[in-house]
Parts: sequence; structure tokens; C-alpha cells
Amino acid sequence: MSAIDDRLTELGLELPAIAAPAGVYIPAVVSGNLVFTSGQLPFTAGALPATGKVGATVTAEDAKTYAATCVLNALAAVESAIGSLDRVTRVVKVVGFVSSDPAFTGQPGVINGASELLGEIFGDRGVHARSAVGVAVLPLDSPVEVELIVEFA
Repeated sequence: MSAIDDRLTELGLELPAIAAPAGVYIPAVVSGNLVFTSGQLPFTAGALPATGKVGATVTAEDAKTYAATCVLNALAAVESAIGSLDRVTRVVKVVGFVSSDPAFTGQPGVINGASELLGEIFGDRGVHARSAVGVAVLPLDSPVEVELIVEFA
């Protein structure tokens, strides 16, 4: 087992199978020493745990949990591209999208679910730049979507 696999086990987590693309794209692309993931939805066992707008039909706390699930899906894509998450030297950037009720302004708190999990998994290597954006709707009416850029050696 790798160090990151051991850390995931300590946290009671495991990487899922790579989510099948919902369009004409691939889950991750390597360019130089960077991996860019496609946007990842919070699929669990092939299904979304909830749909709808955060601040209306989905609570901010649930959406925060879903953002962490998106990270696990993104890390599965990263691992498929580079062979082992132990090769990750830094999480460079997280971009999080929150399908938001017009009155909802807590997008940063929702995407903290992704950021906090990356910190728990990678420690200092998980500290990153980030965007947290509210949007009108996401694919399949998902409440959140997250994409990553990671550096590896």
C-alpha cells in the first residue's frame, strides 16, 4: 500500500471507481508535471446523493459533504493518470461550483468541504489556491462540482 492509501484508510475513506464522463471528454489530462481533472460531481456508487439548489432543497452542510465526495472522485481520476497519489507534490488549485439558490451566498463554506479533505489527506501538500463560484445549474442538477489541478513528480 502507498502512504496516501494508508492515509485514506486512516480517514475511513477509499477512492471510488472513476466516474464515467457525461460528455465527450476524459476524466484527467496530464500536461508536463500537472494533472488537470475534469469537473467531478459527487457520484457515490454511480448515483448523485442529491439534486437541486444549495440554500433551497440542499443544505449547505450536505453540500459541503458532497464537495468532499467530489474530491475523492477527482483523486481517482488523478491516480488513474499518474499511477499513484504518492506522486502528488502539491495540490495547486481547486475550482468549486455550487448550484445556488439566488439568495445563497455561502459558496466558500461549501467548497471548504473539498479544501479541508485535501488538507487531511495531503497535509501541507494539500494547501492550494481556490475559486468557489455560485452558478444557476450544474450537470444532472448536481448541487456541487469540483475540479483539481495537481502537481506531481
